[in-house]
Amino acid sequence: MPDIVLTTLNVRYAHAAFGLRYLLANLGALHERACIVEFDVSQRPVDALEVILARSPRIVGIGVYIWNAQQSLSLAADLKRVHPDVTVILGGPEVSYETEVQEICRIADYVITGEADLAFADLCGQLLRGERPAARVIAAPLIQLDRIVLPYDLYDVQDVANRVIYVEASRGCPFSCEFCLSSLDVPVRNVPIDLFLIQMQSLLDRGVRRFKFVDRTFNLNLNISRAILQFFHDRYKPGLFLHFEMIPDRLPEALRELIRRFPPGALQFEVGIQTFDEQVAARISRRQDNAKLSDNLCFLREQTGVHVHADLIAGLPGEDIESFARGFDRLVALGPQEIQVGILKRLRGTPIVRHDVEWGMVYSPIAPYEVLQTRQIDFATMQRLRRFSRYWDLVANSGNFIETTPLIWAGARSPFWSFLGFSDWLFGRVGRQHGIALPRLAELLFNFLCEQKIPAAESARCLWSDYRRGGRPDVPEFLRSFIPIGDRESRGRAIERCLPPRQARHRT
Repeated sequence: MPDIVLTTLNVRYAHAAFGLRYLLANLGALHERACIVEFDVSQRPVDALEVILARSPRIVGIGVYIWNAQQSLSLAADLKRVHPDVTVILGGPEVSYETEVQEICRIADYVITGEADLAFADLCGQLLRGERPAARVIAAPLIQLDRIVLPYDLYDVQDVANRVIYVEASRGCPFSCEFCLSSLDVPVRNVPIDLFLIQMQSLLDRGVRRFKFVDRTFNLNLNISRAILQFFHDRYKPGLFLHFEMIPDRLPEALRELIRRFPPGALQFEVGIQTFDEQVAARISRRQDNAKLSDNLCFLREQTGVHVHADLIAGLPGEDIESFARGFDRLVALGPQEIQVGILKRLRGTPIVRHDVEWGMVYSPIAPYEVLQTRQIDFATMQRLRRFSRYWDLVANSGNFIETTPLIWAGARSPFWSFLGFSDWLFGRVGRQHGIALPRLAELLFNFLCEQKIPAAESARCLWSDYRRGGRPDVPEFLRSFIPIGDRESRGRAIERCLPPRQARHRT
């Protein structure tokens, strides 16, 4: 039985716990006395506890994040009630700040704040030798990445077959955006590029084809980003898929030339725009050249096969719904395949709280700590924006309604206000944001378009084309009178199975 169990609750099974693998990889002589036991947030903490205790650990390390904060609290509390002799160590971004006000930190024996890759091993060594450090909260310093063991050998066969494979070439961020924890990790530190590429080759040799880079600013260092892209381009095979987070206004020609070479669908860039309002951006210490940003997005959409996922944040201090609408419409005109509308969160430790009084910021005290209202956006309007975000994801981002979505604002000046109208209409019909089956959603969308005086035949044509995407064989009942019998037998174009399904639907 292992002396040390490392555990966390992931968002879902497909999301492997990258942080736990770093901890295990750097346990040194204690490596053989430890194991990882992962769960997801759909599982009951008490059932997770049963699995953990079946291993009879002396130490349990729990990774705590914004998405599992409540479940982690239940797990830690029940563990200390059932087995108070087991030492509980917490780590992760959720417990790295404001530890003094968190119940889970009071319950735990120790909390490691910051990058715990090496500090966790030191603490476990002391505890297993019978030593009890006096300090319950241990502040781990930022680590130079040439000092730690990389964890990629700890992705097992099941991980390679079924899970997202997370990798990182750097940590930290040079920017100071006040809503983001990464801005607190200065300076940016890089994994030695030769060592990193050796590890990537090992993953490729083991059959990994989908890599998600967690670097916050992948394109910050031109030499490193070029080396990584060139490495993967030289080894490209159908099915290779690379996800990067990029600085939106930094895309020099040397990088553009290399990006152009990749086949359509092989690259996804997550582009954090957050706001186009320059006053709001200055208020939250965000530096961004909107003209360069727009030029880069146009390049990506017009000259490359990159799948662009762009982020906007609603509820930033001082931004009203009209300003947000202008930014959203500007982004729609630039044509990214996906626009993620996020609601501002008050992450622990971030300096965004300095605006609370002046701008009337009111946040939920429960994770994920989303803003409830601001001086410019009242609670009812913020709720409408939450529904807008969810329905936009279901309709536009999903790739299920590529041809139909623009009909929602056909003939109108503003995609935002038009889609908000659809969002209000849809919520009025179904009263919920989840559990809407695809055929039902398609029919609701058809009914809305007909009410908006879009010709039924045109709406039906677009919906039928969208519905067949992926080779669906059935004909929804509401479309049958519009679809010629001969066309009903056509299965449409099958999605590209070598790509993730969501991205593949945007390619067909």
